[in-house]
Parts: sequence; C-alpha cells; structure tokens
Amino acid sequence: MMRRSKLEMYIDILKVLAHKGPLKLTHIMYKANVNCSVLKEYLDFLIKQGLVEEKIVGKRRVVYAITQRGVTVLKHFRELKQVLPIVEEFQNKPPLPL
Repeated sequence: MMRRSKLEMYIDILKVLAHKGPLKLTHIMYKANVNCSVLKEYLDFLIKQGLVEEKIVGKRRVVYAITQRGVTVLKHFRELKQVLPIVEEFQNKPPLPL
C-alpha cells in the first residue's frame, strides 16, 4: 500500500468530517486511519487554516467539525481531481522523442 501524502491525509480527514462529523478524536482516528499523535498535528493545522473547528458538546466533550470553508476546499479538491488524471497520464508515459 502506498503511503498517503500530507495533502491526501488532510483531505481524508475533511471527508470524514464532512460525511460523518462532528466527531471525537478517536472516531476520526479510526475512520480516517490516522494515528493519534499525527492526527492532533493535522487537526491543529486544519484548525489554523479555518477548515476545521473544535466544538464543546455537553459539559466537556470535544468534537471536531468541518467548517464552511473546509467544505468549499473539499469541493475544489474534487473538481481538481477530475482534471488531474489527464496530467497523471502524461507523467506516466515515456517522453516522446524530439
């Protein structure tokens, strides 16, 4: 299995929160398949970018939710991915002789 890039991990976390969220840390961990220390670092980054927010539920339970900006970024990423296979095709072909 290929290692996911940082970008792919960020996108996976956003996808999980978009479809299943708001979620507790452990739930994101299992659904996005990311270990706890890495997840905290990635969530901090996503929060700083305004893509994810922390919410307090009940007395002290912290959950993470995707923001409207996060939803927008996810949408743009999907659109970009539809264009990208063309780029990847060219990268995989041997260069044409000049």
